[in-house]
Amino acid sequence: MTQSGEIHATAVVDSGAVLGRGVTVGPFAYVAAGARIGEGCMIGPHATVYGCVDLGAGCRVHAGAVLGDVPQDVGFAGGESGVRIGARCVLREGVTVHRGTKPGTMTTLGDDCFLMAFSHVAHNVTLASRVIMANGALLAGYVEVGERCFISGNAVVHQFVRIGRLAMLGGGCGISKDVPPFCTMCPTALNEVAGLNVVGMRRAGLSATDRQAVRQAFKVLYRSGLNVSQAVAVLRERFTTGPAAELSAFAAASTRGLCATARRAGAADDAGQGL
Repeated sequence: MTQSGEIHATAVVDSGAVLGRGVTVGPFAYVAAGARIGEGCMIGPHATVYGCVDLGAGCRVHAGAVLGDVPQDVGFAGGESGVRIGARCVLREGVTVHRGTKPGTMTTLGDDCFLMAFSHVAHNVTLASRVIMANGALLAGYVEVGERCFISGNAVVHQFVRIGRLAMLGGGCGISKDVPPFCTMCPTALNEVAGLNVVGMRRAGLSATDRQAVRQAFKVLYRSGLNVSQAVAVLRERFTTGPAAELSAFAAASTRGLCATARRAGAADDAGQGL
């Protein structure tokens, strides 16, 4: 059902789908029974929204995107699972977002996420709000991505990896270990931390004091010669609140291990420069 929306004559919208006010559905799009489409959403031509999808208000789903298909998981045995997408998300051409692989589980996108063309979000991934994925970025199952992360084009992320808030992944990088918050990753490299996301921290409104604390915490974690456990112990004593403590807590909770700092020519050596 829909209220005051515009559905193209060639679109297929099942009578069991629930469409909010002002939803538009383009040519040859398909919206399955059970799908819930928030008010003001745009479903583009040839897009597919399966019945397990709950799409927040004001989202734009562009041509050929597929939301809620079954996971690419050889262990998938059926059962009800879903996709929950927040408000005002943009999913460009050919984006794929798969539903959870175990019954009762979800793949979740927060508000204001922007997924560029042909990026992929696998089963049980969790994106926080305002995450940007550039063209061709790929997230495997159970990946967790913090707020305001930027994942550059053709970056690939292994299953179960965590990416901390305000991290930035360089184009074509490979990630199989956890990426601490506020860090940047070297492009076309495997698990190499380049430095700190100075521009991202400024834009997010972190104060100069907090940015300086993050710089100090980064140096303890990556430049002191301590192993992760030793560095976390130092950080817990030195920083009890704020973003530096957030970085410490993230490192302490890692089970996959942290990405290592880059030491190759041209890599950032002073992570705090320009803070």
